[in-house]
Formats: sequence, C-alpha cells, structure tokens
Amino acid sequence: MASGFSLKDQLFNRGKVRYLAGLFSAAEAGFDAEAFEAQVMAELPALELKQRIALIAQVLADHLPAALPDAAPVLLRALPPPLDPGKTDDDFGDFIFAPLGEYVAARGLEAHRDLSLDMLEEITQRFSMEWAIRPFLNRWPDEVLARMQDWAGHSSYHVRRLVSEGTRPRLPWGESVGLALDAPLPLLDRLHGDGARFVTRSVANHLNDIAKKDPDLVMDRLQRWQQAGQQQRKELDWMTAHALRGLVKAGHPRAMAMLGYDPDLTLDARISVPETVRIGGALDLSCRLDGAAGAPVLVDYILHFQRPAGKTSAKVFKLKQAKISGGTLELGKKHKLKGDATTFKLVPGPHRIELMVNGKVRAEAAFELLPEG
Repeated sequence: MASGFSLKDQLFNRGKVRYLAGLFSAAEAGFDAEAFEAQVMAELPALELKQRIALIAQVLADHLPAALPDAAPVLLRALPPPLDPGKTDDDFGDFIFAPLGEYVAARGLEAHRDLSLDMLEEITQRFSMEWAIRPFLNRWPDEVLARMQDWAGHSSYHVRRLVSEGTRPRLPWGESVGLALDAPLPLLDRLHGDGARFVTRSVANHLNDIAKKDPDLVMDRLQRWQQAGQQQRKELDWMTAHALRGLVKAGHPRAMAMLGYDPDLTLDARISVPETVRIGGALDLSCRLDGAAGAPVLVDYILHFQRPAGKTSAKVFKLKQAKISGGTLELGKKHKLKGDATTFKLVPGPHRIELMVNGKVRAEAAFELLPEG
C-alpha cells in the first residue's frame, strides 16, 4: 500500500459528498446541495471512517423531511441505477451510499420497520446494507427473517447476498447479531445453490463464522448440501474448502477428512532449517515427505515465535497442497523475517518450527533468531 494512503479519504471526500448531494438535489428541487456539502465538510476531515458515515447520515436527516414516510420517496428517487445485474462477483458498490442505511436505521427502526426494509432492499442494490440490516435483525428477528425468505429468491444477487452477509454472527464494522447460530441456516439452505459467487462466498464466510463455535453444525450442513445436489460440484467443493478454512488451519480431523486429507496417513516427515537466522533475513526451510504414492497432503508449518517475558506465540502458515508423487514429496520455502513489521515485532531468542501434514504435527526443528544487523 502506498505511503500516505487513506482509505477514509478515498471513500469519503468532498467529491463523493458533492456527488451524493447532486443526486438528492436532482431528486428534490428543495434540497440545498451546497448547504449539505458545506455542513458535511465542516466536520468530515477530522473524523474516522465510521464517524464519517454517521455524520453524513445525520446531515442528510437535517435536509430531508423529518418523518421517514415523507423522506423515503426523495431518497428512493435519488438512488442511481442498480449495480450491473450482469456481474456475479466483486461489485460491492460505492461506499458513499453507506450513510443511507445508517439514516434508515436511525429513522425507521422502531416506527417504520416494513418501510425501512423496503428501502434497504433498494439501497443494497447500490451498496451493501449488511451493516444497516443488523439493528433490525436484533430488534425484529422473526419479522426480518421472514422478509429474508422473500429476499433469498430476489432477482438481484445483491439482495440475495444481503440475506447471508447480514445474518453473519460477526461482521467487521457491524454490530453483533443475537440470533441463534442455526437460525439463518434455512436461508443458507436456499442460497448455497446460488449461481453468483458473490452470494456463495458470503454463505461460505457465514459458515466459517459458525464453525468457530460449532464445527459439527457446519460440517453436518455441508454434508447435507453435498447430498442435495443443488449446487455444481466444483462450486460446492470451493465453498466447502472456504467454509472450513479456519478448522483446517486448526488441524480439525473431520474437516481434513471432508476435504479428502487423511489425518492418520502413514508417512515419514522431516524438516530442516539453519541453526541461526537474523531478523531482517529469511528462514530457509526444507522438508521431505515419504508415503503412499498419490496420497493427497495439505502441508502447513507452525512458527513458535519468542515473545517478551519469555512467552511464545504460534502462527500457522500455508506451505503446499499436493500429492506425494512417486512416494516422495520435497518442499522448500524462504520465510521472510521482517524487522520493520508494525503489527508483530520479532524478538531474538530460541524459536521452533513444526511441520503439519493433514492437520497433524509430523516433524519439528529449532533455530536461534539473532538480532538484526
């Protein structure tokens, strides 16, 4: 990422605010676009990203009729055409429409539930309303889930994706949803056969969230979907791998077996690393597996980093997904040990590396991490 890059400034700036103001001005003759822009820009530069969303929503409320039923026609007329219906992925929309969802939630959560849901259905076809729907799910769970049954069959894949993404237990930047983990599963049953990757990726991410608390619930559902035959095998295989990625990283035996990797595979494994390596350099690791020819293997390695006060921290890294061709598989990698990383500072001292094959540790080695210099 380039030095000085600011996501909040890229997504919310004067040009974007002016664009939004212009849409509302074109939709309603009495909307004062210049005053709206001036009011937003007086505070926006000093705010963080989510605060900017809240600010724009509040200023919008100041410039629209006070009652949501009166403001709704203006907002809906201001919306640009829906996102390209011909696409099937990577069409998230323009962040400048995120404040519209915040506005709807603030004005309609209690007194205008159904109208609010109608509005979110339209807005999400311009920008995902996955954050805005969550207050409604927490306040009106049964009613919103019932509406989502209709949305699951919507012609727009953006609305269908909202059903899965909006009901995820945890969502970055979004409030938690208090639904039981299995409450959205009937909706996911319908969505897992969707033809849009934007939807199926959301379904897989949703299952990955659930798997952190109830792995068997997820794997049972995936097996049911395999038997249902509602999704193409290649896509369902991709969804299964994506949904189980957290369990695979943790070496969960059933997850490994579902992906075709035998946790109890008979093999001989060796890993070697130099005795010492300096911070700022690279750990040159090599490994060899000897086992049944053609056996599929998922090979990871675990680095046990030294931490302050004598503690250690383990991190799992991917190495290779392969087959033991001819009975032997040799792999190698140079793992960079950056000294200038801001998120994880390396500490000199004894370190350990483990080789994990199909979810089980099969070999290990030790090395000394030396100070940079």
